[in-house]
Amino acid sequence: MANYAHPEVLVETDWVKTNLGKPGIKLVEIDVDTKAYDAGHIPGAVGFNWQTALQDQVRRDIISQQDFERLVGGAGISPGDTVVLYGDNNNWFAAYGFWLFKLYGHREVRLMNGGRVKWLNEKDKPLTTDPPRVTPVNYRVTETHLELRALLPHVFEAQKGNWNLVDVRSPDEFTGKVIAPPGMTETAQRGGHIPGARSIPWSTAVAADGTFKSPDELRKIYLQEKGVDPKKDTIAYCRIGERSSHTWFVLKYLLGLNNVINYDGSWTEYGNLVAAPIEKG
Repeated sequence: MANYAHPEVLVETDWVKTNLGKPGIKLVEIDVDTKAYDAGHIPGAVGFNWQTALQDQVRRDIISQQDFERLVGGAGISPGDTVVLYGDNNNWFAAYGFWLFKLYGHREVRLMNGGRVKWLNEKDKPLTTDPPRVTPVNYRVTETHLELRALLPHVFEAQKGNWNLVDVRSPDEFTGKVIAPPGMTETAQRGGHIPGARSIPWSTAVAADGTFKSPDELRKIYLQEKGVDPKKDTIAYCRIGERSSHTWFVLKYLLGLNNVINYDGSWTEYGNLVAAPIEKG
């Protein structure tokens, strides 16, 4: 990992095992729901439900600063702690959590490389169904970084050609053949992609075991083969913001591109807009 732009944001499963229970290190499993967590998790890890804990249930929005403080403080996490995140689906939802922690100014955040699946596949790694012993703390956000979030004005500006627009969905979603993957309930009125976007599915960044590909492989994929211009600002988007968080992490922290932002509204917002231009094919 020495050649990643910011190698400090990744930790390996062996590092996590070695540091289990150490003061100042807090583990959080973030999944689409808590079914997998309840079936077995890393000892000491708290579980966050991506659907209900990290998103406002009334507004379609991220949780507020106050809700973030309540959630994180209630999990026993202090501002000075090192938070290690991992989860299902190749860390989609953990990467979303990483983005949210950074947006609300938490300094020391890590992703466990390979996520939940890699931990499960390594026979020497412990699992438990016991709930962690948590002492709630008074967590206060002291800085925010809302510039990490793309909103519609950014997206319309990007269509003028001065930004990289990276669509990380499947090729069938990009072309408009399907609006959402099978079984997904969050959808849009139209299929297609934002004009000018490049199709770079999130999965191109990971190896078979779920870990991130090498720096040279990532540079080849994004900068050489797909033509992402490192001199331009970049917006990553998907359907509901979790897959794009994964690619946002790759572009910003592993490749070190300048000003990469995540459009969490993604296609379920853009594909429902009246009169917004789209492209198919």
